[in-house]
Amino acid sequence: MKKLLFVLLTFLCVSPIIAQNPLNDKADNIVGTYTSKQGDDKFKAKIVKLTDGTYRGQVIWLENDKDAKGNKILDAKNPDKSLRSKPADQIVLFSGLKYNAKKRRWDDTKIYDPQRGIRANMTAEFAADGKLRIKGSLFGISESVYWTKEK
Repeated sequence: MKKLLFVLLTFLCVSPIIAQNPLNDKADNIVGTYTSKQGDDKFKAKIVKLTDGTYRGQVIWLENDKDAKGNKILDAKNPDKSLRSKPADQIVLFSGLKYNAKKRRWDDTKIYDPQRGIRANMTAEFAADGKLRIKGSLFGISESVYWTKEK
């Protein structure tokens, strides 16, 4: 019971801080190059604004982009078989991301997880420490990864 109370109080204290973060106030604040880590994979991703006003995020660098034989690692788990020959350091993680001014976050698209070969509903918002929180949710299960924006 004490743990549940602690979690609820933490959520209530942190949620307003995230919502009040000025980085969440302007849609184009999300544009840039980020570094992150998911599992053992260190990577860089670039978020750009598309001509239709939405945003796309794409891997631009992987720390370990070659297999044991020295070949480029490919997007082998992609459910779209035509994309399985794409190098892992060129994978488009999401496209069509929209800024939701009412909720002060980015949403309304899916993010691709190349480690698992799945797509999940996506939201993004800046945390109080300035890191971009990317949250993927599928069937009521969520996972967040934090990206650090390069200066």
